[in-house]
Amino acid sequence: MRKPLELYIHIPFCAKKCAYCDFLSAPAGIGVQRSYVEQLINEISCQSARYPGYQVTSVYLGGGTPSLLEPHEIEAVMNQVRRVFRVEEDAEVTMEVNPGTVTLEKLKAYAEGGINRISIGLQSADDRELKALGRIHTYDEFLKTYQRARQAGFTNINIDLMSALPGQSLASWKSTLKQVTRLKPEHISAYSLMVEEGTPFYERYHDHPELLPDEDEERNMYYAAKQFLKEQGFVRYEISNYAKPGRECRHNIGYWTGVEYLGLGLGASSYIQGFRFRNESDLKTYLHIKMSREAADSRLHQDMVRLTEKEKMEEFMFLGLRMINGVSEEEFFRRFGVSLLEVYGAVMSKLLANRLMVREPPFWRLTDFGIDISNYVLSEFLLP
Repeated sequence: MRKPLELYIHIPFCAKKCAYCDFLSAPAGIGVQRSYVEQLINEISCQSARYPGYQVTSVYLGGGTPSLLEPHEIEAVMNQVRRVFRVEEDAEVTMEVNPGTVTLEKLKAYAEGGINRISIGLQSADDRELKALGRIHTYDEFLKTYQRARQAGFTNINIDLMSALPGQSLASWKSTLKQVTRLKPEHISAYSLMVEEGTPFYERYHDHPELLPDEDEERNMYYAAKQFLKEQGFVRYEISNYAKPGRECRHNIGYWTGVEYLGLGLGASSYIQGFRFRNESDLKTYLHIKMSREAADSRLHQDMVRLTEKEKMEEFMFLGLRMINGVSEEEFFRRFGVSLLEVYGAVMSKLLANRLMVREPPFWRLTDFGIDISNYVLSEFLLP
């Protein structure tokens, strides 16, 4: 019996850095991109040799903008994954795509190369809001990308949306939701804008929060998405993710339920065999690593931390309670050899009494009120 493993493959290139983005990504020339793909393929071999006994259940190519790469480069990466890892026949293989970066021919080639799920970063159907975000595409360019993906044969498409944007109103957010659901995607991710330190948005809005929708309006947007997407037949299976029945993102569910994952590429994070670590995050340094077991120990396994049983229990609760179904008492006991109530009984009783959680054996989940104040609720699961 092989253990399940998810792969995350980071493509750190983008056409233009968005004003809100704090991901490890930047524009780069064709030569650098080619060198990166070659090094990534070397890393895939190097890393796979360290982890026998696993079977890959999902692959996620994120960025950055993976669709900036040529189809033959994506195909080379995926061929190497299949060559050196044991990959499930029906593994979910997702690739992030930005509007305006793909042609029909590119998308067909990605599909032929083994990509079976596309995630399109739209964010908003309002061109003014897109411009405020620093996005390089228009809504019309998104529509063309979506239609091309369907023409290329993709039957599993996610659309990323973002609320609480500069200049956004509840009415414009509802308009975005209506326009997107008319397209009948299989999955929608709907997140609120986070103003992260170190980004142009932080400099622009940190001291001027009045330029963004206020907390009440942000809450109203959140409730509007929840209600409207339910009416359109989407199942909310995680705090910010909605899917048509049976089309939930398997890769994300694995992350929230504690499946081990291996990050490949610049700055990618991993959690495997009880250790959490990350890759080298300087591009020039990464490109010059001689991929070997020694390199993996020193350059690809940076900031390595072994999680204690206490930390594993905390993460089980933090991540699992993001799922609408909640956490399972049976799964907790299987993993830790102790009952959930023995560890968290007092906390559960308090949250139950305050109507922040409900128990539907064997599951415990957050109520709608609990989700509204989830930061507080989840902090209750920190162990002394």
